[in-house]
Amino acid sequence: MARITLDNLAHSYMANPASEADFALKELNYDWEDGEAYALLGASGCGKSTLLNIISGLLMPSQGRILFDGKDVTHAPTAERNIAQVFQFPVVYDTMTVQDNLAFPLRNRGRDEAYVAERVQEIARMIGMEDMLRKKARGLGADAKQKISLGRGMVRKDVNALLFDEPLTVIDPHMKWELRTQLKKLHHDFGHTMIYVTHDQTEALTFADKVVVMYDGRVVQIGTPEELFERPEHTFVGYFIGSPGMNVIPAKVEGRMAYVNGAEVALSSRYAPLSGKVEIGVRPEFVRLSESEGLPVKIRRIEDAGRHKIIRAECFGQDINIISGEDDPVRADMTRVTFDAAKVNVYANDWRVAPTEGEAA
Repeated sequence: MARITLDNLAHSYMANPASEADFALKELNYDWEDGEAYALLGASGCGKSTLLNIISGLLMPSQGRILFDGKDVTHAPTAERNIAQVFQFPVVYDTMTVQDNLAFPLRNRGRDEAYVAERVQEIARMIGMEDMLRKKARGLGADAKQKISLGRGMVRKDVNALLFDEPLTVIDPHMKWELRTQLKKLHHDFGHTMIYVTHDQTEALTFADKVVVMYDGRVVQIGTPEELFERPEHTFVGYFIGSPGMNVIPAKVEGRMAYVNGAEVALSSRYAPLSGKVEIGVRPEFVRLSESEGLPVKIRRIEDAGRHKIIRAECFGQDINIISGEDDPVRADMTRVTFDAAKVNVYANDWRVAPTEGEAA
């Protein structure tokens, strides 16, 4: 396992980048702690795979360094970094059996056959392929081949890091859940440093100790699932995490009060005067329908999600989402909404603003 340091790291696919906009990965400084499980989360094209490929050595960064336990490996080839990487689409040896595919990384490093057999059996059980060990990979479907790729990535215990680039894309939904559980168990049992790239928030939040949210080539927040939910540092984090995502509403903020089209919204903390694009953000879970208090809304439709209802509404011409309990009433006279003041975040130019006083812990 290794502590991975990203030092002044950035990358452009252009030969002569002239501005920040030319960089697919904008400047990044961060330490990935030894033994932690991270998820790189963001929409397609945000720079996730670029960053992963720099860590693995498949891509040389335009600037900066990458260090493993303090050792500069920026120019070291992939083989010298002692990492295992699993790609989005399966990479297997078609002419080999499942057993030989799984055994290959261990045999390549001279491990004795007794250990190889034991470890292969353990991994085959983990990925649900014990009864297929003697089958050739050539005749298997894409999901089975990807399970082999996952197994081959996990078979070694001595790697510095395990890197996963959207590895469950071709796996059926039921098996996805099982494999995520097995990956979590592997991390718990052996303490590998793991980095998992995905655009699926459920995968990220259920897998990782810390989630790295990327937007437009930039890391906009690194935090636990709870931190991302409670205090999104960027409006994109609020929008991307949660279903539905955070309501972001243009507002004027003065002290402990926000004003939306002149209507007051109480805040739990005091804020200094703000300039630029000012907005408040509140998650649908912390919005409540009211008969007489709060902002005016028009309910457009109600979606029954089983344990709760998602209410789609409009507030001063802007879409707003409300999550209410399964048994909470929704009546025609409920034409206003209130916000839990302690759960309202304030943003200026898309970045969360810290209050000057009174922020709840």
